[in-house]
Amino acid sequence: MVSESITRKNFIRNSSIALAGMMAVSHGLNAKPVQEDAAVPATFEGKSLVFKNVRLETGFTYEGDDIVATKTGLFSVEIENGKIKDVGPNQPDANAIDARGMLMLPSFKDMHIHLDKTFYGGQWQAIRRGSGGVKGMIALEQKILPEMLKTSTYKAQKMIALLQSNGTAFARSHVNIEPTSKLDSLKNLQKALENKKNGFGAELVAFPQHGVFYTGSVPYLKEAAKMDIDFIGGLDPYSIDGAIEKTIDLTVLLALDHSKGIDIHLHESGESGLKTINYLMDKVHENPALKGKTYLSHCFALGRLDQSKQQEMAEKLAAAEIGIVSTIPFGGLVMPIPTLMKAGVKVTTGNDSIVDHWNTFGTGSVLQKANLAAQLYGYSTEFGLSRILKLATAGPLPLDDKGVQQWPKAGDEASLVFIDASCSAEAVSRISPVKSLMYKGNVVF
Repeated sequence: MVSESITRKNFIRNSSIALAGMMAVSHGLNAKPVQEDAAVPATFEGKSLVFKNVRLETGFTYEGDDIVATKTGLFSVEIENGKIKDVGPNQPDANAIDARGMLMLPSFKDMHIHLDKTFYGGQWQAIRRGSGGVKGMIALEQKILPEMLKTSTYKAQKMIALLQSNGTAFARSHVNIEPTSKLDSLKNLQKALENKKNGFGAELVAFPQHGVFYTGSVPYLKEAAKMDIDFIGGLDPYSIDGAIEKTIDLTVLLALDHSKGIDIHLHESGESGLKTINYLMDKVHENPALKGKTYLSHCFALGRLDQSKQQEMAEKLAAAEIGIVSTIPFGGLVMPIPTLMKAGVKVTTGNDSIVDHWNTFGTGSVLQKANLAAQLYGYSTEFGLSRILKLATAGPLPLDDKGVQQWPKAGDEASLVFIDASCSAEAVSRISPVKSLMYKGNVVF
């Protein structure tokens, strides 16, 4: 398992960035994220990296029927060509990179963020509320976006570096598509993602932040749908566009015509919000190609329903395979996340805003989001904490519900974090520090 490519001489020749990152793993130092002006993260195409003393979860410890601890062991892990090549018995005397017993987990995913418009990387600014709710904020955006676009590529790269430092190697980013930005916000973000492609992955949502029809975004959405994006977005079709069916029909048509998914911001919490959810479910059932590719972000209407109605809606969403993306928490509103997950709805989370004119409380850590969910919903046991980690990873967990190891396996993508924790339950509860991040076998920091 020992590879010649990890000798000290070759390691330094490959990249000083790699050396700094991997030495942080080896010695448990506070690793620093690769800066956005670095050429690229250290890449190891065609080469192997071998780690020893890697802590992996192997099962649960029971007292009667209660799970009281998580079993772990030390292993050797070999990575080659962006994949995990082998997971085997630990070889503490091997000439390999010493993980020093740190826990290896799947890298994290931020599934709702706006990388294209942020103050992060610039001067501090508190939020600036336009009068008139969301429409007031649209008016504010129309004023400030032209200036923000001048530095949006640079600031997106800064924000990506922040996410990476918190163990996130992938994001779903909404990107403004409207008459003020036209396609410039998308093009600027694509430049940032190209610059970061060896250390960060993304899928993009064409987001009509200023309404589909309210500000005449249709021609720009149609153009964006032909480009390298993954989802057609939307925003409060009733309160912004004044027509649920008309807006959803166009969104569905664009998604079907261009083989995209759907991800709609739905803040409306009253009857119009519920009608929008039901209408979207009907359209997805009519067009099964959209099942598993359709999401509602925020979806506050669910938080206003009584418990029995929440259960009913959760079952309907699960049947339509519509996911919910929740930016936990949101003011005084508590979303029925346990009910949704129990019904089989795919629930993910994200930072939404880091520092911008909408919000300044984003930390860049989805592990913190999992911690907040654990506190809000009472996931305080070893089992509960280990399960809620799925909010940070957007799904993958080291152990299944029975305690059977399911990650990592040979062939899995080598996107992973080394974290200073004894198990995933502790990592969630303590928001344990991430020491190193790899994306598809490349050392990010």
